[in-house]
Amino acid sequence: MSRIGNRELSLPENVTLTTDSNIVTVKGPKGELSTEINKNITVTVKEDKVIVERKNDNFKNFHGTANANIANMIKGVTEGFEKKLEAIGVGYRFAIKGTTLVVTAGYSHPVEVEIPSDIKVEATSNTELTISGIDKCKVGEFTANIRKIRKPEPYKGKGIRYKDEQIRRKEGKKASK
Repeated sequence: MSRIGNRELSLPENVTLTTDSNIVTVKGPKGELSTEINKNITVTVKEDKVIVERKNDNFKNFHGTANANIANMIKGVTEGFEKKLEAIGVGYRFAIKGTTLVVTAGYSHPVEVEIPSDIKVEATSNTELTISGIDKCKVGEFTANIRKIRKPEPYKGKGIRYKDEQIRRKEGKKASK
């Protein structure tokens, strides 16, 4: 039994959800999102509740995924999503120049990353970055791509990491002798 798929989602008063065959569109105060769901999943709106149902048990995996994606879209158009990064290391820093994010992370050259139009990037300091937007997937993917420029290493802890990420530290060669 899919517990996530069977939950009823509440629709806030300033959010509208429409379905057109297998495309679900959610409009809210922060913007509009749409996604395509499996044709064997039906989405209905009754009063202020969203109900996601499947035709038979062969589509359990799509059932829970569709429900979670719709819940993320509702949260995105009302509150939005936010992730924070920090650069740890001597000379590691972020700079925003127009629509480009410049990352200095210990390479011989600064790495330039183009910021997508639907994502807002804000540098709270030169070593901290806040990434926000209404689409959870795009915010997470952009944040992961920036982190991938210089992943945190386990010996000194240098690199780009999520704000509250715990890095498992290792002992160096000296400890073994």
